[in-house]
Amino acid sequence: MFPNELTELTSELIGKCREAGIKIATAESCTGGLIAGCLTSVSGSSDVFERGFNTYSNEAKNEMLGVPMDEISVHGAVSEPVAKAMCEGALKNAPVQLTVAVTGIAGPGGGTPDKPVGTVQIASACTGRPTINERFLFTGDRDAVRLSTVKAAIEMMLYQLE
Repeated sequence: MFPNELTELTSELIGKCREAGIKIATAESCTGGLIAGCLTSVSGSSDVFERGFNTYSNEAKNEMLGVPMDEISVHGAVSEPVAKAMCEGALKNAPVQLTVAVTGIAGPGGGTPDKPVGTVQIASACTGRPTINERFLFTGDRDAVRLSTVKAAIEMMLYQLE
């Protein structure tokens, strides 16, 4: 289902988390659960993957992850403060040590001059480490943007474990 390169990267993440006794939760908006799907496509992922928060709407971000509605109003759903609040909310609301959050504009519509289609904000929180956050501008159609987001999210979690 996922490209081999992505499955291998995900297997590496699962292995490192298993060795370290780390559990993962995802907080997804524009990917709609694809990161969780990619994680669970790897055999043995149940040792590591705890849960996913599929928070497509602003209300879901607020209700499930505690993202303040004023942060969404001021900065927009696709922003560094919202992605940070999402991954930190997942860390607070699940018995895990590592989280990733993604929020973006997969297209084909919805883009603006400041946030064109392909703009994705990804953040990761890990117990005892600073939260990291990066803005991406992916190219391609909706599927390409979403798959690029999954890959970047897996890579960011691997980076958190270094």
